[in-house]
Amino acid sequence: MNRNKRQFSSRGFLFAVMLVIAGHSLAAEVPASALASRLKELYPGTQVTSVGESALPGLFEVVMGRNIAYTNADGHYFLFGHLFDMPAQRDLTAERKDQLERIDFGALPLTDAIKIVRGNGSRVLAVFSDPDCPYCKRLEPELAKVNDVTIYTFLMPLAQLHPNARANAISVWCATDRAKAWGLFMLHGQTTASRACANPVDRNVALGERLQINGTPTLIAADGRVMPGAASAEQIEAWLANPRAPPPPPQADAGAVR
Repeated sequence: MNRNKRQFSSRGFLFAVMLVIAGHSLAAEVPASALASRLKELYPGTQVTSVGESALPGLFEVVMGRNIAYTNADGHYFLFGHLFDMPAQRDLTAERKDQLERIDFGALPLTDAIKIVRGNGSRVLAVFSDPDCPYCKRLEPELAKVNDVTIYTFLMPLAQLHPNARANAISVWCATDRAKAWGLFMLHGQTTASRACANPVDRNVALGERLQINGTPTLIAADGRVMPGAASAEQIEAWLANPRAPPPPPQADAGAVR
């Protein structure tokens, strides 16, 4: 049985290698734009976001939303998995996924967020948070330990999970001192008086949908990297300091934002 599996695996690998070699010359003649059009014709039910050459000659990278696959020059065969640069010890597919998932920090409407500055505020971080989310409340004392940072908190209540979250978010936003009200609510459980005013809460929910933020808390670094879920101060510091550091396993409230 194991021998058969090894033989099958070896044959599959050899087939993939032969496929790439055979497609190498053809790939040189097929522009990525033409292949993208062909893939949309062949697979109309698949959302093909982009097509480009991969690091491996003869193999094209196909981006489908947040998923990545590889195909030959005529789009007949697909490989699903990770492409590695072994001498450099790099997971090229993981790096590409990280690029695709990054968010343009400069495009965030920071005036719709609660601004908190700690220390010299030299580092910048955005957080999408729900006032009634237990993981968000777990995150806040850890964020309080991170120094020299400016934090923009976008109030994004998950109404289906927390029915009172929208009202609580609006009350915090409408408080005289939003940053203080947020801290008292999240760190000490002190509710603010129910208030109403012009607020960005619904806009933040819509923004979260557009950015495909499906859970809270979600952290966004200045370079666009995304960390879903609660994390310790040490993990946040390491993540901010090292652009290649993977985020810790997510601990978050996940669900539809409406």
